[in-house]
Amino acid sequence: MSNSNRAVIENADVFTGLHDFLERMRQPSASDFVKSIKSFIVSFSNDARDPERDSAAVQSFFAQMEVDFRVHPLWAGCSEEELDSAGEGLEKYVMTKLFTRVFASLPDDVNLDNILHEKMALVQQFIRPENLDIKPAFQNETSWLLAQKELQKINMYKAPRDKLVCILNCCKVINNLLHNASIASNENTHGADEFLPVLIYVTLKANPPQLHSNLLYIQRYRRQSRLVAEAAYFFTNMLSVESFISNMDANALSMDETEFEKNMESARAILSGLSTDLNSQPNQSGQPVNINKEPTAPPKSSKVPSLSDLEDKGAALLVNDKQASQVFRQYPYLFAHVGDLTVNDVEDLLNNYKQLVFKYVCLSKGLGDSAPSLPLKGSETKDHQHVETAKQQDHTSAAEPNDEPSKDTDTKDGSNTDSLFEVESLESQLSQDQIVAPQDSKHEESSQSQLS
Repeated sequence: MSNSNRAVIENADVFTGLHDFLERMRQPSASDFVKSIKSFIVSFSNDARDPERDSAAVQSFFAQMEVDFRVHPLWAGCSEEELDSAGEGLEKYVMTKLFTRVFASLPDDVNLDNILHEKMALVQQFIRPENLDIKPAFQNETSWLLAQKELQKINMYKAPRDKLVCILNCCKVINNLLHNASIASNENTHGADEFLPVLIYVTLKANPPQLHSNLLYIQRYRRQSRLVAEAAYFFTNMLSVESFISNMDANALSMDETEFEKNMESARAILSGLSTDLNSQPNQSGQPVNINKEPTAPPKSSKVPSLSDLEDKGAALLVNDKQASQVFRQYPYLFAHVGDLTVNDVEDLLNNYKQLVFKYVCLSKGLGDSAPSLPLKGSETKDHQHVETAKQQDHTSAAEPNDEPSKDTDTKDGSNTDSLFEVESLESQLSQDQIVAPQDSKHEESSQSQLS
Protein backbone atom coordinates (compact mmCIF):
# COMPACT_ATOMS: atom_id res chain seq x y z
CA MET A 1 0.00 0.00 0.00
CA SER A 2 1.37 3.41 -0.93
CA ASN A 3 2.04 6.03 1.71
CA SER A 4 -0.46 8.41 0.14
CA ASN A 5 -3.15 5.74 0.48
CA ARG A 6 -2.06 5.14 4.07
CA ALA A 7 -2.62 8.84 4.76
CA VAL A 8 -6.14 8.61 3.39
CA ILE A 9 -6.89 5.60 5.57
CA GLU A 10 -5.57 7.27 8.71
CA ASN A 11 -7.57 10.46 8.14
CA ALA A 12 -10.64 8.37 7.31
CA ASP A 13 -10.25 6.61 10.66
CA VAL A 14 -10.40 9.95 12.46
CA PHE A 15 -13.43 10.99 10.42
CA THR A 16 -15.17 7.79 11.51
CA GLY A 17 -14.29 8.68 15.10
CA LEU A 18 -15.74 12.15 14.62
CA HIS A 19 -18.94 10.69 13.16
CA ASP A 20 -19.36 8.37 16.15
CA PHE A 21 -18.56 11.20 18.57
CA LEU A 22 -21.15 13.54 17.04
CA GLU A 23 -23.78 10.81 16.91
CA ARG A 24 -23.35 10.22 20.65
CA MET A 25 -23.52 13.97 21.30
CA ARG A 26 -26.99 14.00 19.75
CA GLN A 27 -28.30 11.72 22.48
CA PRO A 28 -30.31 13.46 25.28
CA SER A 29 -27.98 11.99 27.89
CA ALA A 30 -25.07 13.86 26.31
CA SER A 31 -26.50 17.29 27.15
CA ASP A 32 -23.92 17.87 29.89
CA PHE A 33 -21.08 17.12 27.46
CA VAL A 34 -22.58 19.49 24.90
CA LYS A 35 -22.82 22.28 27.46
CA SER A 36 -19.25 21.67 28.62
CA ILE A 37 -17.84 21.78 25.09
CA LYS A 38 -19.81 24.91 24.19
CA SER A 39 -18.82 26.63 27.41
CA PHE A 40 -15.13 25.80 26.90
CA ILE A 41 -15.07 27.09 23.31
CA VAL A 42 -16.80 30.33 24.28
CA SER A 43 -14.67 31.07 27.34
CA PHE A 44 -11.45 30.08 25.55
CA SER A 45 -12.24 32.35 22.59
CA ASN A 46 -12.90 35.32 24.87
CA ASP A 47 -9.59 35.01 26.72
CA ALA A 48 -6.50 36.98 25.69
CA ARG A 49 -4.04 35.06 23.53
CA ASP A 50 -1.35 33.29 25.55
CA PRO A 51 0.02 30.20 23.74
CA GLU A 52 1.41 28.47 26.83
CA ARG A 53 -1.74 29.01 28.87
CA ASP A 54 -3.95 28.15 25.89
CA SER A 55 -2.10 24.88 25.36
CA ALA A 56 -2.41 23.90 29.02
CA ALA A 57 -6.12 24.74 29.01
CA VAL A 58 -6.84 22.63 25.93
CA GLN A 59 -4.79 19.67 27.16
CA SER A 60 -6.51 19.80 30.55
CA PHE A 61 -9.95 19.97 28.94
CA PHE A 62 -9.25 16.99 26.69
CA ALA A 63 -7.91 14.94 29.60
CA GLN A 64 -10.94 15.64 31.78
CA MET A 65 -13.40 14.94 28.99
CA GLU A 66 -11.77 11.59 28.23
CA VAL A 67 -12.01 10.65 31.91
CA ASP A 68 -15.70 11.58 31.85
CA PHE A 69 -16.26 9.52 28.69
CA ARG A 70 -15.05 6.38 30.46
CA VAL A 71 -17.63 6.56 33.25
CA HIS A 72 -20.57 7.77 31.18
CA PRO A 73 -23.34 5.36 30.09
CA LEU A 74 -22.93 6.50 26.47
CA TRP A 75 -19.62 4.62 26.35
CA ALA A 76 -20.57 1.76 28.64
CA GLY A 77 -18.99 -1.48 27.45
CA CYS A 78 -16.88 0.27 24.80
CA SER A 79 -13.42 -0.95 23.96
CA GLU A 80 -10.24 1.08 24.42
CA GLU A 81 -10.18 1.62 20.68
CA GLU A 82 -13.68 3.13 20.73
CA LEU A 83 -12.80 5.38 23.67
CA ASP A 84 -9.64 6.47 21.87
CA SER A 85 -11.71 7.19 18.77
CA ALA A 86 -14.03 9.39 20.85
CA GLY A 87 -11.04 11.35 22.08
CA GLU A 88 -9.86 11.84 18.49
CA GLY A 89 -13.32 13.04 17.49
CA LEU A 90 -13.37 15.52 20.35
CA GLU A 91 -9.92 16.87 19.45
CA LYS A 92 -10.82 17.24 15.78
CA TYR A 93 -14.08 19.02 16.56
CA VAL A 94 -12.77 21.44 19.20
CA MET A 95 -9.53 22.35 17.40
CA THR A 96 -11.32 22.93 14.10
CA LYS A 97 -13.56 25.41 15.92
CA LEU A 98 -10.60 27.11 17.62
CA PHE A 99 -8.20 27.00 14.67
CA THR A 100 -8.32 30.66 13.67
CA ARG A 101 -7.96 31.64 17.32
CA VAL A 102 -4.78 29.66 18.05
CA PHE A 103 -2.93 29.03 14.76
CA ALA A 104 -0.16 31.56 14.02
CA SER A 105 -1.83 33.82 16.54
CA LEU A 106 1.21 35.91 17.46
CA PRO A 107 3.13 38.34 15.21
CA ASP A 108 6.44 36.73 16.22
CA ASP A 109 5.27 33.34 14.93
CA VAL A 110 4.10 34.86 11.66
CA ASN A 111 7.46 36.61 11.27
CA LEU A 112 9.40 33.39 11.90
CA ASP A 113 7.20 31.61 9.35
CA ASN A 114 8.07 34.21 6.72
CA ILE A 115 11.79 34.13 7.49
CA LEU A 116 11.93 30.33 7.36
CA HIS A 117 9.86 30.16 4.17
CA GLU A 118 12.06 32.74 2.42
CA LYS A 119 15.26 31.00 3.49
CA MET A 120 14.05 27.64 2.19
CA ALA A 121 12.97 29.27 -1.07
CA LEU A 122 16.51 30.59 -1.54
CA VAL A 123 18.45 27.49 -0.50
CA GLN A 124 16.30 25.12 -2.55
CA GLN A 125 17.55 26.89 -5.70
CA PHE A 126 21.08 25.51 -5.33
CA ILE A 127 21.20 22.78 -2.69
CA ARG A 128 22.24 19.28 -3.77
CA PRO A 129 22.14 16.00 -1.84
CA GLU A 130 25.94 16.11 -1.60
CA ASN A 131 25.71 19.31 0.44
CA LEU A 132 24.04 17.32 3.21
CA ASP A 133 26.45 14.37 2.91
CA ILE A 134 23.74 12.06 1.56
CA LYS A 135 25.44 8.97 0.13
CA PRO A 136 24.92 8.33 -3.60
CA ALA A 137 23.37 4.95 -2.77
CA PHE A 138 20.59 6.73 -0.86
CA GLN A 139 19.93 9.50 -3.38
CA ASN A 140 16.61 9.23 -5.19
CA GLU A 141 15.24 12.70 -5.92
CA THR A 142 12.46 11.42 -8.18
CA SER A 143 10.99 9.23 -5.44
CA TRP A 144 11.55 11.96 -2.87
CA LEU A 145 8.86 13.93 -4.70
CA LEU A 146 6.34 11.58 -3.08
CA ALA A 147 7.56 12.63 0.36
CA GLN A 148 7.45 16.30 -0.64
CA LYS A 149 3.85 15.90 -1.78
CA GLU A 150 2.83 14.44 1.60
CA LEU A 151 4.47 17.30 3.50
CA GLN A 152 2.89 19.94 1.25
CA LYS A 153 -0.56 18.72 2.29
CA ILE A 154 -0.06 20.02 5.82
CA ASN A 155 -1.90 23.32 5.24
CA MET A 156 -4.94 21.54 3.85
CA TYR A 157 -5.97 20.45 7.33
CA LYS A 158 -6.91 22.11 10.61
CA ALA A 159 -6.90 19.34 13.19
CA PRO A 160 -3.53 18.67 14.92
CA ARG A 161 -3.63 14.96 14.16
CA ASP A 162 -4.35 15.50 10.47
CA LYS A 163 -1.36 17.82 10.20
CA LEU A 164 0.77 15.31 12.07
CA VAL A 165 -0.30 12.56 9.64
CA CYS A 166 1.18 14.61 6.78
CA ILE A 167 4.54 14.70 8.57
CA LEU A 168 4.38 11.01 9.47
CA ASN A 169 3.63 9.94 5.92
CA CYS A 170 6.43 12.12 4.57
CA CYS A 171 8.82 10.44 7.00
CA LYS A 172 7.47 6.96 6.20
CA VAL A 173 8.02 7.48 2.48
CA ILE A 174 11.63 8.48 3.17
CA ASN A 175 12.13 5.61 5.60
CA ASN A 176 10.83 3.05 3.10
CA LEU A 177 12.95 4.46 0.28
CA LEU A 178 16.09 4.34 2.43
CA HIS A 179 15.27 0.80 3.50
CA ASN A 180 14.86 -0.35 -0.10
CA ALA A 181 18.02 1.48 -1.15
CA SER A 182 20.06 -0.14 1.61
CA ILE A 183 18.88 -3.59 0.50
CA ALA A 184 19.57 -2.89 -3.18
CA SER A 185 23.08 -1.55 -2.52
CA ASN A 186 23.99 -4.07 0.18
CA GLU A 187 24.54 -1.15 2.56
CA ASN A 188 24.09 -1.49 6.29
CA THR A 189 20.60 -0.77 7.58
CA HIS A 190 20.06 2.98 7.55
CA GLY A 191 19.72 4.99 10.74
CA ALA A 192 19.25 8.56 11.91
CA ASP A 193 22.51 9.60 10.21
CA GLU A 194 20.99 8.72 6.86
CA PHE A 195 17.38 9.62 7.59
CA LEU A 196 17.71 13.16 8.96
CA PRO A 197 19.73 14.62 6.03
CA VAL A 198 17.16 13.29 3.56
CA LEU A 199 14.30 14.74 5.62
CA ILE A 200 16.11 18.10 5.63
CA TYR A 201 16.53 17.95 1.85
CA VAL A 202 12.90 16.96 1.25
CA THR A 203 11.64 19.73 3.55
CA LEU A 204 13.77 22.33 1.77
CA LYS A 205 12.43 21.25 -1.59
CA ALA A 206 8.82 21.05 -0.37
CA ASN A 207 9.05 24.38 1.49
CA PRO A 208 5.59 24.14 3.09
CA PRO A 209 4.29 27.59 4.13
CA GLN A 210 3.97 28.29 7.85
CA LEU A 211 6.09 25.31 8.84
CA HIS A 212 7.07 26.93 12.15
CA SER A 213 3.45 27.61 13.12
CA ASN A 214 2.34 24.14 12.05
CA LEU A 215 4.93 22.49 14.28
CA LEU A 216 4.04 24.72 17.23
CA TYR A 217 0.34 23.99 16.67
CA ILE A 218 0.92 20.22 16.75
CA GLN A 219 3.21 20.52 19.74
CA ARG A 220 0.71 22.56 21.73
CA TYR A 221 -2.63 21.05 20.78
CA ARG A 222 -2.08 17.44 19.75
CA ARG A 223 -3.20 15.30 22.68
CA GLN A 224 0.08 14.68 24.52
CA SER A 225 -0.82 11.12 25.48
CA ARG A 226 -1.00 10.27 21.77
CA LEU A 227 2.20 12.02 20.67
CA VAL A 228 4.31 8.97 21.53
CA ALA A 229 6.30 6.12 19.96
CA GLU A 230 6.77 6.40 16.19
CA ALA A 231 4.78 9.64 15.97
CA ALA A 232 6.98 11.26 18.63
CA TYR A 233 10.16 10.05 16.91
CA PHE A 234 9.27 11.42 13.47
CA PHE A 235 7.88 14.65 14.90
CA THR A 236 11.07 15.20 16.91
CA ASN A 237 13.05 14.74 13.70
CA MET A 238 10.93 17.42 12.01
CA LEU A 239 11.63 19.79 14.89
CA SER A 240 15.33 19.11 14.36
CA VAL A 241 14.90 19.88 10.67
CA GLU A 242 13.36 23.26 11.45
CA SER A 243 16.19 24.09 13.84
CA PHE A 244 18.82 23.03 11.30
CA ILE A 245 17.33 25.11 8.49
CA SER A 246 16.86 28.16 10.72
CA ASN A 247 20.57 28.11 11.65
CA MET A 248 21.85 26.83 8.31
CA ASP A 249 25.03 28.41 6.97
CA ALA A 250 27.92 27.50 4.69
CA ASN A 251 29.46 25.07 7.20
CA ALA A 252 26.17 23.21 7.62
CA LEU A 253 26.08 22.59 3.87
CA SER A 254 29.74 21.52 3.56
CA MET A 255 30.26 24.60 1.39
CA ASP A 256 32.81 27.37 1.18
CA GLU A 257 31.56 30.66 2.66
CA THR A 258 32.19 32.59 -0.55
CA GLU A 259 30.40 29.98 -2.65
CA PHE A 260 27.45 29.95 -0.21
CA GLU A 261 27.04 33.73 -0.34
CA LYS A 262 27.32 33.71 -4.13
CA ASN A 263 24.63 31.04 -4.38
CA MET A 264 22.35 32.96 -2.03
CA GLU A 265 22.75 36.14 -4.08
CA SER A 266 22.00 34.26 -7.28
CA ALA A 267 18.92 32.70 -5.69
CA ARG A 268 17.71 36.14 -4.59
CA ALA A 269 18.17 37.42 -8.13
CA ILE A 270 16.16 34.52 -9.54
CA LEU A 271 13.32 34.95 -7.05
CA SER A 272 13.19 38.71 -7.44
CA GLY A 273 13.09 38.75 -11.24
CA LEU A 274 16.81 39.47 -11.65
CA SER A 275 16.52 41.93 -8.74
CA THR A 276 15.05 44.66 -10.95
CA ASP A 277 12.17 45.52 -8.66
CA LEU A 278 14.16 45.33 -5.42
CA ASN A 279 16.95 47.60 -6.68
CA SER A 280 14.44 50.30 -7.55
CA GLN A 281 12.52 50.22 -4.26
CA PRO A 282 13.60 52.06 -1.08
CA ASN A 283 13.81 50.22 2.19
CA GLN A 284 12.43 51.42 5.51
CA SER A 285 15.34 53.84 5.94
CA GLY A 286 14.57 55.43 2.58
CA GLN A 287 17.75 54.15 0.92
CA PRO A 288 17.68 52.10 -2.31
CA VAL A 289 18.04 48.36 -1.82
CA ASN A 290 20.93 46.70 -3.63
CA ILE A 291 21.15 42.98 -2.97
CA ASN A 292 24.22 42.54 -5.16
CA LYS A 293 27.69 43.38 -3.88
CA GLU A 294 28.82 44.43 -7.34
CA PRO A 295 26.89 46.43 -9.94
CA THR A 296 25.32 44.33 -12.64
CA ALA A 297 24.27 45.16 -16.15
CA PRO A 298 20.59 46.04 -16.40
CA PRO A 299 18.41 43.27 -17.75
CA LYS A 300 17.14 43.54 -21.29
CA SER A 301 13.57 43.78 -20.10
CA SER A 302 12.11 44.51 -16.67
CA LYS A 303 8.67 43.26 -17.62
CA VAL A 304 7.43 40.43 -15.44
CA PRO A 305 6.01 37.68 -17.66
CA SER A 306 2.26 37.26 -17.40
CA LEU A 307 0.55 34.02 -16.51
CA SER A 308 -0.40 33.42 -20.13
CA ASP A 309 3.19 34.06 -21.24
CA LEU A 310 4.45 31.43 -18.83
CA GLU A 311 1.77 28.98 -19.95
CA ASP A 312 2.67 29.48 -23.61
CA LYS A 313 6.37 29.03 -22.89
CA GLY A 314 5.72 25.89 -20.86
CA ALA A 315 3.48 24.43 -23.56
CA ALA A 316 6.14 25.03 -26.21
CA LEU A 317 8.80 23.35 -24.09
CA LEU A 318 6.48 20.44 -23.34
CA VAL A 319 5.75 19.80 -27.00
CA ASN A 320 9.47 19.49 -27.72
CA ASP A 321 10.21 17.45 -24.62
CA LYS A 322 10.92 13.83 -25.54
CA GLN A 323 10.33 12.80 -21.93
CA ALA A 324 6.99 14.59 -21.56
CA SER A 325 5.35 11.38 -20.40
CA GLN A 326 7.57 11.45 -17.32
CA VAL A 327 6.22 14.87 -16.40
CA PHE A 328 2.65 13.63 -16.23
CA ARG A 329 3.33 10.63 -14.01
CA GLN A 330 2.39 12.64 -10.94
CA TYR A 331 -1.03 13.33 -12.51
CA PRO A 332 -2.50 9.81 -12.77
CA TYR A 333 -6.03 11.02 -13.60
CA LEU A 334 -5.07 13.25 -16.52
CA PHE A 335 -5.93 10.69 -19.20
CA ALA A 336 -8.60 8.81 -17.24
CA HIS A 337 -12.18 8.42 -18.42
CA VAL A 338 -15.29 8.70 -16.26
CA GLY A 339 -15.73 4.94 -16.22
CA ASP A 340 -12.18 4.46 -14.91
CA LEU A 341 -12.86 6.25 -11.63
CA THR A 342 -14.13 4.71 -8.42
CA VAL A 343 -15.48 6.10 -5.16
CA ASN A 344 -12.06 5.54 -3.60
CA ASP A 345 -10.58 8.10 -6.03
CA VAL A 346 -12.78 10.95 -4.77
CA GLU A 347 -10.66 12.05 -1.80
CA ASP A 348 -7.41 11.87 -3.79
CA LEU A 349 -8.98 13.88 -6.62
CA LEU A 350 -10.33 16.46 -4.18
CA ASN A 351 -6.91 16.89 -2.57
CA ASN A 352 -5.26 17.23 -5.99
CA TYR A 353 -7.86 19.80 -7.02
CA LYS A 354 -7.31 21.86 -3.87
CA GLN A 355 -3.55 21.89 -4.36
CA LEU A 356 -3.91 22.83 -8.02
CA VAL A 357 -6.26 25.73 -7.29
CA PHE A 358 -4.16 26.94 -4.39
CA LYS A 359 -0.93 26.94 -6.42
CA TYR A 360 -2.64 28.53 -9.42
CA VAL A 361 -4.17 31.35 -7.37
CA CYS A 362 -0.85 32.00 -5.60
CA LEU A 363 0.93 32.12 -8.96
CA SER A 364 -1.66 34.50 -10.37
CA LYS A 365 -1.41 36.78 -7.36
CA GLY A 366 2.38 36.66 -7.49
CA LEU A 367 2.30 37.82 -11.09
CA GLY A 368 -0.12 40.63 -10.24
CA ASP A 369 -3.02 39.07 -12.13
CA SER A 370 -6.47 38.49 -10.73
CA ALA A 371 -7.19 34.80 -10.41
CA PRO A 372 -9.56 33.94 -13.28
CA SER A 373 -12.51 31.72 -12.57
CA LEU A 374 -13.56 28.93 -14.88
CA PRO A 375 -16.67 29.65 -16.96
CA LEU A 376 -19.78 27.77 -15.92
CA LYS A 377 -21.68 25.51 -18.27
CA GLY A 378 -25.20 26.47 -19.29
CA SER A 379 -26.90 24.20 -16.77
CA GLU A 380 -24.44 25.20 -14.09
CA THR A 381 -25.13 28.88 -14.75
CA LYS A 382 -28.85 28.36 -14.10
CA ASP A 383 -28.11 26.44 -10.93
CA HIS A 384 -25.68 29.14 -9.84
CA GLN A 385 -28.29 31.86 -10.40
CA HIS A 386 -30.85 29.83 -8.49
CA VAL A 387 -28.47 29.43 -5.56
CA GLU A 388 -27.64 33.16 -5.55
CA THR A 389 -31.35 34.03 -5.54
CA ALA A 390 -31.96 31.64 -2.67
CA LYS A 391 -29.06 33.15 -0.75
CA GLN A 392 -30.48 36.65 -1.19
CA GLN A 393 -33.88 35.50 0.06
CA ASP A 394 -32.30 33.83 3.07
CA HIS A 395 -30.35 36.97 3.82
CA THR A 396 -33.51 39.06 4.11
CA SER A 397 -35.15 36.62 6.52
CA ALA A 398 -32.23 35.85 8.81
CA ALA A 399 -28.78 37.07 9.70
CA GLU A 400 -25.90 35.36 7.88
CA PRO A 401 -24.62 32.52 10.10
CA ASN A 402 -21.00 32.69 11.13
CA ASP A 403 -18.47 30.65 13.03
CA GLU A 404 -17.83 33.01 15.96
CA PRO A 405 -17.93 30.93 19.14
CA SER A 406 -19.28 33.92 21.10
CA LYS A 407 -22.63 33.47 19.33
CA ASP A 408 -23.08 30.27 21.29
CA THR A 409 -23.92 32.28 24.39
CA ASP A 410 -27.32 32.99 22.87
CA THR A 411 -28.31 29.31 23.04
CA LYS A 412 -30.64 28.59 25.90
CA ASP A 413 -30.11 25.72 28.27
CA GLY A 414 -32.16 22.66 27.46
CA SER A 415 -32.16 23.32 23.72
CA ASN A 416 -32.17 20.33 21.41
CA THR A 417 -28.65 18.99 20.99
CA ASP A 418 -29.35 18.52 17.27
CA SER A 419 -29.01 22.29 16.90
CA LEU A 420 -25.62 22.16 18.61
CA PHE A 421 -24.06 19.28 16.74
CA GLU A 422 -25.36 19.13 13.17
CA VAL A 423 -23.80 15.86 12.13
CA GLU A 424 -24.29 16.09 8.40
CA SER A 425 -23.09 19.66 7.88
CA LEU A 426 -20.17 19.44 10.29
CA GLU A 427 -18.95 16.14 8.95
CA SER A 428 -19.08 17.52 5.43
CA GLN A 429 -16.97 20.53 6.39
CA LEU A 430 -14.43 18.53 8.39
CA SER A 431 -14.12 15.71 5.86
CA GLN A 432 -13.26 18.20 3.12
CA ASP A 433 -10.67 19.90 5.36
CA GLN A 434 -10.64 23.17 3.49
CA ILE A 435 -7.27 24.61 2.45
CA VAL A 436 -5.86 27.06 4.95
CA ALA A 437 -4.46 30.12 3.20
CA PRO A 438 -0.77 30.26 4.24
CA GLN A 439 -0.69 34.02 4.70
CA ASP A 440 -4.14 34.43 6.24
CA SER A 441 -4.55 33.08 9.73
CA LYS A 442 -8.02 34.66 9.86
CA HIS A 443 -9.43 32.28 7.28
CA GLU A 444 -13.16 31.83 7.88
CA GLU A 445 -14.70 28.39 8.05
CA SER A 446 -17.81 27.33 6.20
CA SER A 447 -20.93 28.70 7.83
CA GLN A 448 -22.32 25.18 7.86
CA SER A 449 -19.81 24.16 10.55
CA GLN A 450 -21.11 26.57 13.20
CA LEU A 451 -22.67 25.76 16.52
CA SER A 452 -26.20 27.12 16.31
